[in-house]
Amino acid sequence: MKLADSLYGAWEYSGLLYLVMDLNENFFSYSPIFLGINGAFAGLIANSLFRRLLNVSQGFITSSLPMAALPFITTVAAYTGIVSDALLSGDLNCQICTVVRGGLVGSVAGGLYPILLALPVNAGLAARYSTALLPEKGNRLRFFITISQPVLKKMSYVLILQAVFGIYLSSRQYNIYMKMLQLPEHGVDVEEMND
Repeated sequence: MKLADSLYGAWEYSGLLYLVMDLNENFFSYSPIFLGINGAFAGLIANSLFRRLLNVSQGFITSSLPMAALPFITTVAAYTGIVSDALLSGDLNCQICTVVRGGLVGSVAGGLYPILLALPVNAGLAARYSTALLPEKGNRLRFFITISQPVLKKMSYVLILQAVFGIYLSSRQYNIYMKMLQLPEHGVDVEEMND
């Protein structure tokens, strides 16, 4: 009876272990995608705000497609390279460093980059369709700074949300990484661990 209980306990432990490992592997795989989807939404919001400011009504798909795709791809690649791969390779063992990296990637690649990308896209459309009077070459920088200020004020909540979401994802990934380091090596008997 004791042997059967120990075998059942070992099977139950290993089944739970595989379930936990599978869920954690999915989280490691999909968390950059979640942050990238938020970055794509930030790009679409910034695009909409700049379109309204510059009175651009033409070229909706022309400006929306890159504003969703480029921030998504950039955020996923940046988060994967800077946080996920660094954790899994063992180059990043500090929780604070992981959280700071996740927050910076979330706010810069997923929030600030879409805003900076939306400005030239919509300014080009405004110049092409003559919907807004663009200044001469010497005053363009001042004009772009002036037109970006209300958008940055409105998008500040999105930047904060992206930073918090990046912090949450990187913190959770770091906790999963620490649990993975405590897992037994392949081939180690479960009963030896319990003793």
